[in-house]
Amino acid sequence: MNPYLLIPLSFLLGSIPFGFLIGKSRGIDIRTEGSGNIGATNLGRLLGRKYFVICFILDFSKGLMPTLIAGSALGTLGYMKMNPADAWLWLAVMFAAPVGHMFTPWLGFKGGKGVATGLGALVGVMPAMTLPASGALMVFVVVVVLWRMVGVASSVAAATLPLWTWYAFAQYETFEERRVGSQTQFSELPASDIDLMVANHGLPFIVAATLLALIVINKHRPNLARAIEGTEPRIGESTGSLGAESSDSADSTG
Repeated sequence: MNPYLLIPLSFLLGSIPFGFLIGKSRGIDIRTEGSGNIGATNLGRLLGRKYFVICFILDFSKGLMPTLIAGSALGTLGYMKMNPADAWLWLAVMFAAPVGHMFTPWLGFKGGKGVATGLGALVGVMPAMTLPASGALMVFVVVVVLWRMVGVASSVAAATLPLWTWYAFAQYETFEERRVGSQTQFSELPASDIDLMVANHGLPFIVAATLLALIVINKHRPNLARAIEGTEPRIGESTGSLGAESSDSADSTG
């Protein structure tokens, strides 16, 4: 298979609106119920926790699978160091799935906010983006526990993703410098020379993390505005039937 075909395939897989389909199977159109969002949070509010879990796993998986397949096809799975061209292609596949979810052609190019699918896509770029995704997930959990606002937590976690990515590759670079410096033929070289011998491979991943963070934060602008106003719903509070016009409500895992 031409590896570039994985990009549109990732988009198409990401575009499957599982929340909408599950809702339809239960006799509701979640675009016009609750918050109007097609993701797991709105589905869970309308149908119960079981359906939240099912939808979240499906949305997460449709981001995870394309990036795992692409990494395996490119021979990059499990590596931090790779050819830049392979890195950019892998990251393009990673991006395509959450973009497909956020702009699904099956629903008039209107979709969810891409957090669950984006998280799955990040985890699939192992380990280069798995480690940063884990760090951002910890931030998400902390913010949710403190303020109980999923939209705010998603935005804050997204904002830290580029920092976690930079940190992961900085640590990898340090590890490589120590590995090279421990070799007999290089043991007498000054640290500055060893630094020059070890290339930093993190630029494509930092750029991708920054772009993804900006997209997620942009999707959550209404949530952030309501948080500033003090009107953003918190976990455990009923949002009522907001209708399709309120599709940018507190839902964030969609």
